[in-house]
Amino acid sequence: MTQAEEAAWAGVLAQVVDRSHLATGEQLSSVVDAAVRALGLTAELLLVDLAEQVLTPIGREPGPPVDVVGTLPGRAYQHAEILAGTDEHGRVLWVPLLDGTDRVGVLRIGLGAGGTVEDGPWLRRRLWTLSGLMGHVVMAKVPHSDRLRRWRSNGPLSPPAELLWHILPPRTFATERVVVSALLQPAREVAGDAYDYDVREDVVELAVFDALGHDIRAGLTTVSALTAVRNARRDGVRDLAAVADRADAFIGSQPGPLQFATAVLARFDTTTGVLHYLLAGHPPPLLLRRSKIVKELVAPPRLPLGVAGLAASAPAPRATVAREQLEPGDRLLLYSDGITEARDAHGEFFGEQRLIELTEHAAAADLSAPETLRRLGAAVMEHQQGRLQDDATLLLVDWFAAGHLRIFPTLPGHEEDLDGRRGPEPGGGGGR
Repeated sequence: MTQAEEAAWAGVLAQVVDRSHLATGEQLSSVVDAAVRALGLTAELLLVDLAEQVLTPIGREPGPPVDVVGTLPGRAYQHAEILAGTDEHGRVLWVPLLDGTDRVGVLRIGLGAGGTVEDGPWLRRRLWTLSGLMGHVVMAKVPHSDRLRRWRSNGPLSPPAELLWHILPPRTFATERVVVSALLQPAREVAGDAYDYDVREDVVELAVFDALGHDIRAGLTTVSALTAVRNARRDGVRDLAAVADRADAFIGSQPGPLQFATAVLARFDTTTGVLHYLLAGHPPPLLLRRSKIVKELVAPPRLPLGVAGLAASAPAPRATVAREQLEPGDRLLLYSDGITEARDAHGEFFGEQRLIELTEHAAAADLSAPETLRRLGAAVMEHQQGRLQDDATLLLVDWFAAGHLRIFPTLPGHEEDLDGRRGPEPGGGGGR
């Protein structure tokens, strides 16, 4: 590594930042490609769809999509690893593309005509930095680009799905203490399900919603529930029962027939491991410890959001907020009944036992939280021959000091992870 090489890479990053300000979404591949050409490299961005099934090259004339399953770029996406390969243009590197810790796609780097650029740890570290920058830039352009949105949805979204995806937080967020990851299916037709989370210092707020129905009214009910919960949270309301009361009042104030949503509301302290949670007519969360589901978090449930307190007689009883002590390394899985009640062609449910077995298998394989959910979602879709009859939501919390390392690439044979911190102990593999 010479000063000239460092200066050249600094110039690449500066050029990408400067030119990205005025670039449209479909121009971003050209922007990064032009920047790395001076180093003898080529570049192309591939964006993953909401269902995490295909990676689509983005550009004015994009190429055909690439499957996430069964391909080298798909493997780089799944395992968050920089992988070397070849294509019709020569030697290439596939670099995971992340917006923070949310998986966005992959970056294809061509190593020059005839593979003239040497692959190695130094180059991979710089490419990881470049990929991180492009992940942020791409997602910053999505709200202003219908074309990027369409590539990301892999087709048109239904109006309820458009409404929900517009307000949901990123599918994955991580700190050095905790990883929160979510999945929502069917991505293009979801109506009544949603998830939410908020991370502030040492506290993580969690929520999963499932509204009555599968149409725009269900979507509006879910949006109302989510908005009321966020509003209460931002007003400083910390009592989960009081938060649920806010949602009751807001949903109940809307005109038209009675609407409601089941929900799980939870608050997790990443310092103490204490979890407080409230069930509003929703399936209980599952607690995973040392790769085994050890219990359902069952508490006396309240009525669904929008129903409690509307009875003409006595007010609904005060909701029970339960407490659970988690241990380091635990995983917490929240889900909606669209997962367990998914039916195959013979009417057989996907079932809680199948969900438990697949979750345990993913933990034993040391998969990252987002990859665990991608595989669970794929299994549910396969069980129903690719067509869900109901919305399905998963929200996974990974309380593990090295959980974020499963999301980032590592350099084999080196002590440090690409973000400069020490990587997993030998044999741990960071989940890859």
